[in-house]
Amino acid sequence: MVIDCHGHYTTAPDALGEYREQQKAELAEDPHFQHEKGIIDISDDQLRESLEGAQLKLQRKRGIDLTIFSPRASWMGHHVGNESTSKFWSEHCNELIYRITQLYPDNFAGGCQLPQTPGAGLRNALLELERCVLEFGFVGFNLNPDPSGGHWDSPPLGDRYWYPIYEKMCELDVPAMIHVSGACNHAFQTTGSYYLSADTTAFMQLMTSTVCRDFPDIRFIIPHGGGAVPYHWGRFRGLADMMKLPQLDELLLNNVYFDTCVYHQPGIDLLVNVIPSRNILFASEMIGAVRGIDPETGYYFDDTKRYIDNNNTLGKNEKKAIFEGNARRVFARLNIKNPDQETIQCMYQS
Repeated sequence: MVIDCHGHYTTAPDALGEYREQQKAELAEDPHFQHEKGIIDISDDQLRESLEGAQLKLQRKRGIDLTIFSPRASWMGHHVGNESTSKFWSEHCNELIYRITQLYPDNFAGGCQLPQTPGAGLRNALLELERCVLEFGFVGFNLNPDPSGGHWDSPPLGDRYWYPIYEKMCELDVPAMIHVSGACNHAFQTTGSYYLSADTTAFMQLMTSTVCRDFPDIRFIIPHGGGAVPYHWGRFRGLADMMKLPQLDELLLNNVYFDTCVYHQPGIDLLVNVIPSRNILFASEMIGAVRGIDPETGYYFDDTKRYIDNNNTLGKNEKKAIFEGNARRVFARLNIKNPDQETIQCMYQS
């Protein structure tokens, strides 16, 4: 089985975007406007139409069995509006994901976005996480370390501000994928500089904190191959040594994982050469940040399974772990939804 741990609903029907534009129009009239949830009229047939020629088609073509599917990351837009804005927007986005998991239970498992608002507390986020896991059966969620959209004015991930989220993660046994949203700071390009620098920043924040010591069972996925982390692994090892911290294997690698949203063969080869295979989860983010065909190979940039298949240093069992076993270990609730006892047994023996 091949599990893609990083998928976003980037092909949603127009009605979802129209709802968001209405929210923005209301805020333009009054920045403190208190929204009502309202209704988004999207039929099951529209959901099917949005997926059949897109994510589902590519799943079949590329040999992916299951995608952990969450709302479109660049649309989370936590910097937009107030707590009511984010609450109702997140609820609608997550409810669409839930409907998709009901229409295609063999193809998609849910991951939610949280209603985070800069400068606000986390009560709404905790309630939505609990709702999505316990009522909808979601297996993970996206955690935005910078809901300001590129101004970085929230506490770092090691701050006690975040601890209620970490406690809920451990209670519900779900991992967080660290994922910022669209950048409103014009110094950043969203999917190039902002995403990758945020991944790197999150790693450094966790490295210089006691989060993994305080929550020994907590699990984070840093996407996009970890940003600059694997390429500069020596720098981080050296910094840990200078700061008198434990070695990175001991400090973070029981809790922090990296995905394979890296869009060329040399990048994947570097990732698997530097990071232990047990800490790597297959992902593609297909129909996401990079959608075109690589003129050097003739294949889509985000067809990442072929990079793992073509790597010559990974053994058969390591590839199986990256494609499936590690995801089952990190997204523990997957084993409730899609049990595979042989794989579960093998991954704990390896």
